[in-house]
Amino acid sequence: MHVTLVHIHIKDGHIDDFIDANTANHQASIREPGNLRFDVLQQANDPCRFVLHEVYVDAAAAAAHKQTTHYLQWRDTVSNWMASSRQGVLYHGLNPVEARQWKTLA
Repeated sequence: MHVTLVHIHIKDGHIDDFIDANTANHQASIREPGNLRFDVLQQANDPCRFVLHEVYVDAAAAAAHKQTTHYLQWRDTVSNWMASSRQGVLYHGLNPVEARQWKTLA
């Protein structure tokens, strides 16, 4: 599995806008053929900080995500709301082992 945790710090005053933009991006992303998970998390003790938990079947599917209309629209919409550049950290998904086990919310 191709797993990325994207750490995002949003400027105060844009939290609700960011959540709205992420809702639309999430809904489209989970429909992508190679997507297994796309979770949006907000930090409990700092509501300006978010993590996107993205799981794709492979690197090609993750790269395809970054070419979609919904991703490009999200990127352009939220860019001015960022307090700092977003940081994506790549992981190898070890468990669950089978792709079907990741896709439990669809």
